[in-house]
Amino acid sequence: MNTLLNLSLNKQPLLKNSQLIIIAFATAFFPRIINTIGLPATINFIHFALVPLCCVIAILTTKIKLKKQIFFCKSLLTCLFLFLILITISALLNQAGIINIILSFLLLTEPFILLLAIICLPISTTSLENFRNWIIYFGIINIVLALCQHFLITTGLLPVTFMQPEDNVQGVFYLSGSGHVVSASVSMSLALFNFSSYNNQSLLIKISIFVAACMQLLFADAKQVIVVWLAAWLMLILIKSKDLKTALQYLIAAIIVIWSLWWCIDNLPIFSAFKAWIRPEIYGLNGVATQLKTAPFRIIPTYYQSSWNWLFGLGPGHTIGRLGGWMLQDYASLLQPLGATVHPASLAVWQTYIGHWLDSTFFSPLWGWAGIWGDFGLLGLAAYLGIIILIWQYICNDDFSRFTILTMMIFGLILTQMEEPGYMLSMTTFIGLKWHENQIHRHPYLS
Repeated sequence: MNTLLNLSLNKQPLLKNSQLIIIAFATAFFPRIINTIGLPATINFIHFALVPLCCVIAILTTKIKLKKQIFFCKSLLTCLFLFLILITISALLNQAGIINIILSFLLLTEPFILLLAIICLPISTTSLENFRNWIIYFGIINIVLALCQHFLITTGLLPVTFMQPEDNVQGVFYLSGSGHVVSASVSMSLALFNFSSYNNQSLLIKISIFVAACMQLLFADAKQVIVVWLAAWLMLILIKSKDLKTALQYLIAAIIVIWSLWWCIDNLPIFSAFKAWIRPEIYGLNGVATQLKTAPFRIIPTYYQSSWNWLFGLGPGHTIGRLGGWMLQDYASLLQPLGATVHPASLAVWQTYIGHWLDSTFFSPLWGWAGIWGDFGLLGLAAYLGIIILIWQYICNDDFSRFTILTMMIFGLILTQMEEPGYMLSMTTFIGLKWHENQIHRHPYLS
């Protein structure tokens, strides 16, 4: 009997926490293309259950000992709980459905829940290498699929949807509205993460992955990614201004890249699409692009019924976030029976965009930060920013992680990519793995 008891106590779990997290990540990374080939739309919601479950398991079984690591995990849990309280108050104030609360909370915080689970892992050099390899393999699949889609589209073997041919180059995010931008941004970030990692890959392989990601970006005509990366790069230069040597290096590199891009736009046909945005007359305070982009700030307050709406918004899923702007309509047959609620503010903003000649998502009035403000008000916006600041302060200790979180925030000024699970979970996974890399690199005894 004692022998059997000892065996049961020493028995290893069927799956390690890191393996569970990889599986959970995969359920958010691959469902679009799996849904496209015939599986039901419910597959897009599986990750909403698996990611929190993995986080709970990771927290309950964690063996982390670093005080800074423990403090961050407790602080992030507290911030997430406070954000949930704010969402609930907003829902009660605006009579939003319970499913609205759940989905709004998960759409915005699921990436940070996954990051929390990753930080809770007591990773060794071997387990980190395995985890990183799986994520890189997933990213390579995305790149290869995108390049194959480009080839099949140009040869006429893959039918083009209502979007432009380039917009159909979406990798694992095939088919979705702005999947080409999401896929290209994931690929570029993966290539940069792989390039900056302390792994055993040869320089040739790292360069090859980066070049392949750049090819995907060009084939997909994902101009937004380049604009966002340049903006994040310039912001990083300003942040690094105290480190004059590094800032100068980044600045010189940025000037070279911007000059090269400008030359390519003028001389290479593959870059000609960028000229569509170089129209100064549409910008400025009264420019058409500015007026379209700022439409939410003029429309949403007209639906306020009390001063409380300034603090708590119009309720989860009631304005222009991913839930209110798309999901409640696209998945109405699934969500309405669960009590999902909608609000006319969403349609009011949509009407300013439908049929507009500036139909690029770059000018869309439905964008992440405005959606957070519209749904949850100033307090909700402050709470979400608090989570970002916490991660920046305690986890983003290297230039790659800071650059990545800056790109996430800038993408939130364009569309609702901050609520795209496949993209956001990829970014926080890169950040979490990079944090573990840095810990092992600085403290070899941890491995």
